[in-house]
Amino acid sequence: MPDPRRGIPRTDQVLAEPRLRAAVDRLGTRLVKDAVVAAQQRCRDGEIEPAAVVDHAVALLPAGATTLRRVVNATGVVVHTNLGRAPLSRAAVDAVSTAAGATDVELDLATGRRGRRGRGALEALAAQVPDAGAVHVVNNGAAALALVTRVLARGGRSVVIARGELVEIGDGFRIPELLESVGARLREVGTTNRVRLSDYATAVDSDTAFVLKVHPSNFTVSGFTSSVSVRELTGLGVPVVADIGSGLLSPHPRLPNEPDATSVLRAGADLVTASGDKLLGGPQSGLLLGEAGLVERLRRDPFARALRVDKLTLAALEATLTGPTPPVPAALARRPDDLRHRARTICAALPAETEPEVVDSEGVVGGGGAPDVVLPSIAIALPERLAGPLRRGEPPVVGRLERGRLLLDLLTVAPEEDDHLVDAVRRAAELEER
Repeated sequence: MPDPRRGIPRTDQVLAEPRLRAAVDRLGTRLVKDAVVAAQQRCRDGEIEPAAVVDHAVALLPAGATTLRRVVNATGVVVHTNLGRAPLSRAAVDAVSTAAGATDVELDLATGRRGRRGRGALEALAAQVPDAGAVHVVNNGAAALALVTRVLARGGRSVVIARGELVEIGDGFRIPELLESVGARLREVGTTNRVRLSDYATAVDSDTAFVLKVHPSNFTVSGFTSSVSVRELTGLGVPVVADIGSGLLSPHPRLPNEPDATSVLRAGADLVTASGDKLLGGPQSGLLLGEAGLVERLRRDPFARALRVDKLTLAALEATLTGPTPPVPAALARRPDDLRHRARTICAALPAETEPEVVDSEGVVGGGGAPDVVLPSIAIALPERLAGPLRRGEPPVVGRLERGRLLLDLLTVAPEEDDHLVDAVRRAAELEER
């Protein structure tokens, strides 16, 4: 009896097929060859016929040369850390594509001489916060605070901070440990729930580098509490550094308790640090805004080189600041009435066996920001059993489970993703029937 494995096409023959040759140009040889080998193995195992190897190899090809996959965020969490925090605007994505090639990132094309790195992004940031004497950008929010501390508290000088602001910022990383890792000595004042101006005044001395005001953005303390404002701290005779965390540049009507860079600078802060990939809605980056002399001192420090952002980040940040409304602010602006209309349209297009239902929902800001803010929303409720197939689909759809139902919250789904959502649910339902 002839060995059926003899009929399996050779790897070079399969790779010569036009669809796979085109895939090599797009994905590279290794990923395409892996798909071919997997299809050949299925043939050896008797799962497919030799004539089907090419088609199965094509079906096994990844969507791109990265293992990262585009995901539809239907969780209702606007800035979802596990999903990459702020999704970029179309303008920012196009800017990254432009910056991927040779660019004038450090070249003045008019003179042919070296230019200021990232000048477009820096000018755009400065224009958004005119109260800042100067601005600088590093690779994330923690880096911004680390740079300030390393430069201003060099030599083991002290940083005065309230005990209630010694926060953990995620994944086990904590503000006090970050500050100490770059050479600062902490001077804690007050108690967990109450601190007074007199506590700061007693702690400040000739060895104080600055007073640090940290916004506890990922938790709230209520009840018998007291804190000291930035404006009050400015009278202590030392620089005041405010870490606002979220990257909000100006007041937002739906986030009245979230500090913003403009207001904090107007209150007298010498420096403000923040993240660019949260409420600003841009790429991962750390923002430094404040007194021009201090910002220049930070920018010129050797440690700043280790925290430098690349051209892709600079391009995305500039487009975020100058382009159309990014997805995060757009999500915060969505209203339940509009979401309800979208939800009804989506439900009408779904198979009856998915039991779709339009329900009221509540979204959150996420990303360690505005923990006390509830965002009224609308979701589509489906059977819980569809959660797995939707996560494994293309594109994956991630919702949230609540009371035995899967909720697809439209607060975090852009209108242009509605058709993808419908197609994904249909495919998930078809998989269940098989």
